[in-house]
Amino acid sequence: MAQITHVSRRQFIQSTGLGAVLVLGAQIRQNSIFAVARAQSATSVQPNLFVSIDSDGTVTITCSRSEMGQGVRTGIPMILADELEADWSRVKIWQAPGDETKYDPAGKDGQNTDGSRSTRHHFEIMRELGASARNLLERAAAEEWGVDASEVYTKHHRLYHTSSGRSFDFGELVDAAANLSLPTGGNAPAPRLKHPSEWKYIGKDLPVVDNFDMSTGGAVYGADVSLPGMKIAVIARSPVYRGRVRSFDATEALQVSGVEQVIEIPAMADDTPTEFRALGGVAVIGTNTWSVMEGRSKLEIEWDDGPFTAHDSSTFDDALRESARRGGSVIRRRGDVDEALSTADSVVESEYFVPYLVHTPMEPPVALVDATARPVQVWAATQAPNETRQYVAEALGLEKTDVECHITLLGGSFGRKSKPDFACEAAILSEAVGAPVRVQWTREDEVRNGYYHAASAQYIKAGLDASGNVTAWHHSAAWPSLMALWAPDVKAASTLEAGLGLIDLPYNNIPNLQIETGEADAMIRVGWYRSVNNIQHAFATNCFVNELAAAADRDPLEFMLGLIGDADEMDLTEDGVEEIWNYGDSIDDWPIMPKRLSNVLRTVAQKSGYGKQMADGHGLGLACHRSFHSYVATAVHVVVRDNGSLHVPQVDVAIDCGRYVNPEGVRKQIEGAVVFGHTIARHGKITTSRGVVEQSNFHDYPLTRIGDTPLDVRVEIVDDYVHLRSCGVGEPGVPPYAPALANAIFAATGKRHRALPLTDDAISI
Repeated sequence: MAQITHVSRRQFIQSTGLGAVLVLGAQIRQNSIFAVARAQSATSVQPNLFVSIDSDGTVTITCSRSEMGQGVRTGIPMILADELEADWSRVKIWQAPGDETKYDPAGKDGQNTDGSRSTRHHFEIMRELGASARNLLERAAAEEWGVDASEVYTKHHRLYHTSSGRSFDFGELVDAAANLSLPTGGNAPAPRLKHPSEWKYIGKDLPVVDNFDMSTGGAVYGADVSLPGMKIAVIARSPVYRGRVRSFDATEALQVSGVEQVIEIPAMADDTPTEFRALGGVAVIGTNTWSVMEGRSKLEIEWDDGPFTAHDSSTFDDALRESARRGGSVIRRRGDVDEALSTADSVVESEYFVPYLVHTPMEPPVALVDATARPVQVWAATQAPNETRQYVAEALGLEKTDVECHITLLGGSFGRKSKPDFACEAAILSEAVGAPVRVQWTREDEVRNGYYHAASAQYIKAGLDASGNVTAWHHSAAWPSLMALWAPDVKAASTLEAGLGLIDLPYNNIPNLQIETGEADAMIRVGWYRSVNNIQHAFATNCFVNELAAAADRDPLEFMLGLIGDADEMDLTEDGVEEIWNYGDSIDDWPIMPKRLSNVLRTVAQKSGYGKQMADGHGLGLACHRSFHSYVATAVHVVVRDNGSLHVPQVDVAIDCGRYVNPEGVRKQIEGAVVFGHTIARHGKITTSRGVVEQSNFHDYPLTRIGDTPLDVRVEIVDDYVHLRSCGVGEPGVPPYAPALANAIFAATGKRHRALPLTDDAISI
């Protein structure tokens, strides 16, 4: 059974060895890795990402990213193990705590596990680290045999002398390797990397290392961690965003057996940005979860609802639509759209809408904090351990270095657990009661007081010539910005959000193009969500292209391919785009490549049998999208019954994610993205009335269930560009699903649906 315990680096080194231990650390200076090796006794090196080799040959690889079901604790170590030539059956994984000074070798992410960037930012560095370890062992073996290192090679956990056949197990070389001096500095030679043809793990299927524990109840999630003397807390929070407690009566709550204290957490000052801070409220603290939940239900609280009681979906959604029609800030322009529209043979215009969505991870947020310790100890199911340290420290009036954060398995996340407000709550309460406190959110808490994917409206107008070619495209969108978490008065879309599938609209072959954004008020906590703004942008653009194909009496596949083209790269600066947010990466290293999008679209069309004759009520819809540098195309086969209910018997997905590590992991992620996307397409909708979120649990915010799930999901990993840099996988499968489903419904029924969710009631209209 897996255990989550607090171990120091010294204890870790001691517990992994049967004697001497060789530890190789990664120290990042000017993009180089300098290995440090020494025998471990009372001291240890402090690496970023590292490998240790025990005297019995056990290899322990550190993972500094959070595991939330995506397989990162398998994929990242696979890279290092491959270059090391380690026997995977003799590899163990150690979860690093939060410390970006040690465990962020790329120097880009601060250990944040979000943005589908773990593999793409760690692929080369993990290779170098594994190769450094292998090269060091080869030198040690050469010295033991008195031969040149060029006569030594590594194979499956052993070092071999080429001419004599003599060999050492890794463990037999620990002492010798630890005594070697290693070159450092700018003149240190780069480690010799294996040729891709020599890879034994990279690109091959491997099961997730946590599968057994996850399947048998041995996995330790946030709610599984406990400490002696620990208290449990739940919190009553204002039903309206940024409301505050006016008064409360805890008399009846304190009568519940197991309830010990009721404490108010002060709301933030009006001029304090929300960011990831505690919302405030009334906490019920006691000895067990049931008692404190029962106690919370008996609280009598009078709320001051604050400034956002005017937030009502019925009016807010209309305001978004009007803002999208009005536009305002032009972010990309090519040619003269107005002139082209005025001379077009026909004009098509449509509006699209996506409502608020909420994350609903299987395990709601939970964190345990001992604020009585120094450094303060945090155990959390978090995607962002260092931001957790930062905000917990602020809540306690400490420095970030005064806080340690230990990462448990996450039990799902989808972006919610990168926001450590729940850890701040636990820290505040732990300090107040003088004991460790675990704050547990319920499903109702998560749905009613979470961070929400932005509601959005989009207006698109296009001109066609007599041959059905698109001569102009005018696209305008509006949504409340997630940047309002830091700047509450912001109304305009940020460069980051526009870079998520809007400004990089892939239709390279349209001569006149204009994209702009309107303003919107942020009246709720808007935060990132799996694939973020790509959801609404992919929905609108793919659905509208399908509409244009119908208006031009052209085949949708041929029409889409004609708009995208097969250019090697798309240069947005040619359209006046001065600032490009390219998922935080260089546009030179990860260019926008229309030919890769066309390629996956052709692939999924062929794999799905696109173009075949279908029975009445059946339809096949296509959609494609670039996000997180990956290119994904989805084909959805739908059966629509007379009453509007539908069934999805088959989904085909083609993904080009460049250099991938674990294809089984890629397939699992895409299969999960289809299920996730089906929830967005069919069920997901958060609404507000007088500032209050109207949904509370799965009865009124339903998820895709087994009877509704597309069970036959066929994933094609396209290898045409596998020689290019690694791209994201966790999020890119989500955006194309909803538009592919909507296009399939049109193919089956002849009816257009331009707003999500696509409920049975909506389809039957």
